[in-house]
Amino acid sequence: MNPVELPVAGAPTERVDAARNRARILEAADRLFTRDGVSCTSMDAIAAEAGVGKGTLFRRFGDRASLALALLESSERELQEGFIRGPAPLGPGAPACERLIAFGRAVLAHTVAHGDLLLVATGRKWDVGAYVAYRVHVTMLVAEAAPELDADYTAQALLEVLGPQGVLHQLRVQEMPLERLADGWEALIRRLFS
Repeated sequence: MNPVELPVAGAPTERVDAARNRARILEAADRLFTRDGVSCTSMDAIAAEAGVGKGTLFRRFGDRASLALALLESSERELQEGFIRGPAPLGPGAPACERLIAFGRAVLAHTVAHGDLLLVATGRKWDVGAYVAYRVHVTMLVAEAAPELDADYTAQALLEVLGPQGVLHQLRVQEMPLERLADGWEALIRRLFS
């Protein structure tokens, strides 16, 4: 008698071949994006590199934005873990103003590391888990640092400053160094919340 493998309650189940295809697609996309650039890599090329049909790629990810989000998943999770449970000042234990400064610096570094993927993924930013987590986090810190402000509005306005389009334009077109952006973020936060 063969043992029966029971699914874990609440855990999504995935066929072995589907999981293998997902991993192959993500590895191929990462390889091609790194080699050729995100904007110069077609979905056809990714499917061919992964050894899957184009239909498999689109059924699995739907579009380039979803594929970019999947590639960003682990780095986004690491960033979120840092501001939820990490050491201060990014994590709990520091005053809200200091945490906002650390958050901005962390997002800027994340954008430098993953900017082109973020640009592809930002078409869906308002409903993506990472952006929602950022918005909730910044809203809570704004409410703590300046209860007289409209925390929701202020959080969204501050997050626009850290958006990949603006940050990458400043870095690549205006040739501002990352240090200048991080110092500018700190000055803005200190002016608003100190």
